[in-house]
Amino acid sequence: MVAWPNPGPYGRRLGIVAVRRSWMWVFMRRVIAIAVAGAGLAGCSSLSWDMFKSTPPNLQVQLESNPPGADAHTSLGPGCKTPCSVTTPVPEASFSVSYTLPNHQPATVPVNIVKTPGDLTTPATVKTDPNPVFAELQPVAPPKPVKKVHRPNKPKAPVAASAPAAASPFPDSSAAPPPAAAPTR
Repeated sequence: MVAWPNPGPYGRRLGIVAVRRSWMWVFMRRVIAIAVAGAGLAGCSSLSWDMFKSTPPNLQVQLESNPPGADAHTSLGPGCKTPCSVTTPVPEASFSVSYTLPNHQPATVPVNIVKTPGDLTTPATVKTDPNPVFAELQPVAPPKPVKKVHRPNKPKAPVAASAPAAASPFPDSSAAPPPAAAPTR
C-alpha cells in the first residue's frame, strides 16, 4: 500500500487500493445488471399472453320443433329432444341443426352467428339467428297402394267336341277363313 503525503482537499486518499475498489464496483454492477436482465427475460419467456384472455363465452341455443319430441343435433356436436336448449362454445362460423322424428321427414335449419363488438361501457355479445331454432316436421306420406295391372283373360282354346255342334247362323271364329277368290279379268 502506498500512502500519499497529502490526503487532498476532500480528505480522500487516492491510491492503488482505491483504484481496485472502483474497478471491482463497476464490474460487479455490470454482472448484477446482466443477471437481473437475464432473469427478467427468462420470466417473460414463460409468460403467456393467453393468461390475460378471458375464457370464451358459451352460447346457449334454444331448440324447438312441431311436433315436439324430435331429436335435434347441432353440427357442433351436442343434441337433445325438443323442446330443449344446448350450451356450446361460441363457433367462428355458422352451423346447422338437424331434426329427426319417426314417421316424419327430417329437417335441417341453418343458424347464423351474430357478434356485436363491445366498447368501454358494454361487453361484446354473441347471438344466434334464428333464436329459438324452430323446425316444422312434415309427416311421411303413406305409400300409395300399388295398383294391379288388369290383364284380360286369355280365351280358352275350344275343346274338341265329339258330337257336332248345333248349327249357328254365325260362322265359327275358330275355323280357318275361307280361301279368297281369284280375281277375274
